[in-house]
Amino acid sequence: LYIFVEVQKDKLFEREEENLFCEIPISITTAILGEKVVIPTLDGKVELKIPKGTQSGKIFRIKDKGVKSIRSSSNGDLYCRVHVETPINLTSEQERLIRELDESLTGDNKNHRPKEKTWMDSIKDFFE
Repeated sequence: LYIFVEVQKDKLFEREEENLFCEIPISITTAILGEKVVIPTLDGKVELKIPKGTQSGKIFRIKDKGVKSIRSSSNGDLYCRVHVETPINLTSEQERLIRELDESLTGDNKNHRPKEKTWMDSIKDFFE
């Protein structure tokens, strides 16, 4: 007698041993200004504080919200990767406001884009 067990993929979580991984979409304003977001876990919902200036791809660890270990009494962790969603179908007024924001960010000679300098250095190095 052979028994084959196949675990069906979950729509929200991916599992790696006792740890769980998920992707959380957040708005651009949440990424810029920071906010608390509600995250589903196996035990229910928890709040995750998204700090100001969070970049897309940032991973947050929520301790002990993974899967219970078979070998010990500990739980794995839940790792949440944020994905900043870019707004679509903007009105002309919304586009105008975003252009104003962009102009205000580039006009004061401050670096509001943390990866821009590194990227530009890579391009410069490529052509040298």
